[in-house]
Amino acid sequence: MKKFYAVLFSLLALPAYAAPSHIQYDGWNGYNVTYNYTDKPKSGWYVGGRAELSFLNFKNKYSSNKPNLVGGDSDKYSFEPVFGGSLAFGRKFNYFWRGEIEGGVIGYFKDSDNVAEYTLTTPYLMLNGYYDFLNGLYVGAGVGIATPRTTFDGNDFYDIGGDSKSYTFDGDRTKWSFSPIGAVMLGWSHELDDNIVLDIRYRLSGFGGMKLSRDIVALDDDGGVYDFTIKTGFVMDNSFSIGLRYEF
Repeated sequence: MKKFYAVLFSLLALPAYAAPSHIQYDGWNGYNVTYNYTDKPKSGWYVGGRAELSFLNFKNKYSSNKPNLVGGDSDKYSFEPVFGGSLAFGRKFNYFWRGEIEGGVIGYFKDSDNVAEYTLTTPYLMLNGYYDFLNGLYVGAGVGIATPRTTFDGNDFYDIGGDSKSYTFDGDRTKWSFSPIGAVMLGWSHELDDNIVLDIRYRLSGFGGMKLSRDIVALDDDGGVYDFTIKTGFVMDNSFSIGLRYEF
């Protein structure tokens, strides 16, 4: 009889040594939630950070009221790599849903030649929503505001169309813009311990274009002033990131 009670007690004690907390589908449109006795109650809130590699796609169009100033009317950029990162603060809801505020920067892009240099850097702030599957995969979408920063500067140059005159750039070399940004996400997360989660994510995002204008000033006797404008079209970003979340 004592042996029987010992075996019974051991069987009853087994759940206390079960695997860490998880969710399992019960086959009846419901879920079973199992907790380890070592599990700590969580508030649902979390913070996280990501390192990101983005591939940018966009087109620049050039125009001027000075004949022969623009050697080509446009430049097209395809899958240009830039590095960036982001921080996020969010909360879990009902096991499967997450909402977060994410702020970050989509890299630093530069294109230069012997005459001029163009750069693009894009800070952003987004509100994201996610749905987490039981196997660690998740999908999500987000909307927010991007604040692209473009610059255009260059050296003095001469002989536009064979006129043998010298020119220089004048006016503000930097332009900040505001544009809505939207994104869809696909990712995978994995618990490293009770509080730290590994997060790997692909994001397809896009935001509107920008326009930057500068003056071109002739340095010779006529002192003529001409305009030069760069119009950046819709920017599409394919980004891959890896990061960590700390769950409170």
